[in-house]
Amino acid sequence: MGWIGLDLGTQSVRAVLADAKGFVVSRATRPLSSHRDGVRHEQDPQAWLTAVDEVLAEVGATDLDGIAICSTSGTFLLTDSTGRPVTPALMYDDARSAARRDQIVDADPDRWSTSMQPTWALPKILDLDLTGRHVVHSADFVAAHLVGHPVATDTSHALKTGYDLIADAWPAAAFDKLGLPLTAFPEVVRPGAELGRTPAGVPVYAGMTDGCAAQIAAGALSPGAWNSVLGTTLVLKGVSDHLLTDPTGAVYSHRHPDGGWLPGGASSTGAGVLTELLPGADLDALDRAAHPVKAVTYPLTKTGERFPFVAPQAERFTLGDTPDDLHTYAAVLQGVAFIERLAFEHLETLGADPVRSVSLTGGATRSGYWNQLRADVLGVPVELPAVPDPAYGMAVLAASGGTDLTGTARRMVRVDRVLEPRGDRLDDLYGAFVAELDRRGYRR
Repeated sequence: MGWIGLDLGTQSVRAVLADAKGFVVSRATRPLSSHRDGVRHEQDPQAWLTAVDEVLAEVGATDLDGIAICSTSGTFLLTDSTGRPVTPALMYDDARSAARRDQIVDADPDRWSTSMQPTWALPKILDLDLTGRHVVHSADFVAAHLVGHPVATDTSHALKTGYDLIADAWPAAAFDKLGLPLTAFPEVVRPGAELGRTPAGVPVYAGMTDGCAAQIAAGALSPGAWNSVLGTTLVLKGVSDHLLTDPTGAVYSHRHPDGGWLPGGASSTGAGVLTELLPGADLDALDRAAHPVKAVTYPLTKTGERFPFVAPQAERFTLGDTPDDLHTYAAVLQGVAFIERLAFEHLETLGADPVRSVSLTGGATRSGYWNQLRADVLGVPVELPAVPDPAYGMAVLAASGGTDLTGTARRMVRVDRVLEPRGDRLDDLYGAFVAELDRRGYRR
């Protein structure tokens, strides 16, 4: 008995096989390559299939109870009626059609004026010829390969393609204004719905996007529990019984498979700044020596911020002195922790439940100092899950079989460590940091 989760990432395909108690039986990975040309970013969807077949063979894809798939949010391709690709995969961060955003907003301002982003799938779809073609998200394409026929998509992957999660339907009136035929868009089902079966009879279940998959792997599926994914950038995901409405557009929500909502946002800040500011530095040594400093860097990886506020003009800055690498390192870590704290404050002003605990996932959790700093600045316990892997989250979703995902995660997801806050939240420096953001006009 076991379930496989597949994660179609930007740089690799990963598979995890988990048993009923949540223990990882085996795992495998295969690299992926991308083609970038300015703002364009593409992958070969056939390469996904080759990699998926290889990782499934390696993890031991026999006598299985189910498979579920996650992929990067907003990545899609067009296929013909038989499911064969007629375009490359247009990736989640491909900005070739950014100028189309205003046209989309004009078609339904109430729906999209504060939510539609230039790199979402819908602007790119508007630039393509849909005659006789079908929009297929990356996870759907792989699921169809596994079951042998085209499949429905899920509400999570459909979000950035324009799906109306409240009405639970494609927005027919807006699509008509945009000249988009509804026949080009797939049927939409809830995550966990069975999409079909492999030739061996293994059910393939509708998955979710990678951010939601990481949230499942962290077990953050009840109100007050949050997952903070920190890698190159910072992504927060939580749970709310009601839909949070954010007039700034910084927060958007997925549907919770058990009912309710999964609000969150993706910041342009994160650990990626460290490699730019400290090229060649021994980050492990800096981490061992790190301590609080009277400086903070707003650690944008590029111009523009998306969350916890929307500010296309935002730029990196530093308050205080950073005379050496150690101060530079600590100032960046503090800046990320401050943005994280500000994000939770913003979410609570929108009506989210007070933060009870935060699960930390992502590559930055390798820094023990940073983990404790984030607990201190947030003022709540932080948890480090035992298997913080989106592919594992999909194994948990497959194990739920479309029912009681929260309860299934409670049985399967284990916490490796809990770090309690130590009291010093660096309030004075945090206040100065927020005041500088306001002085620059970044927060509205």
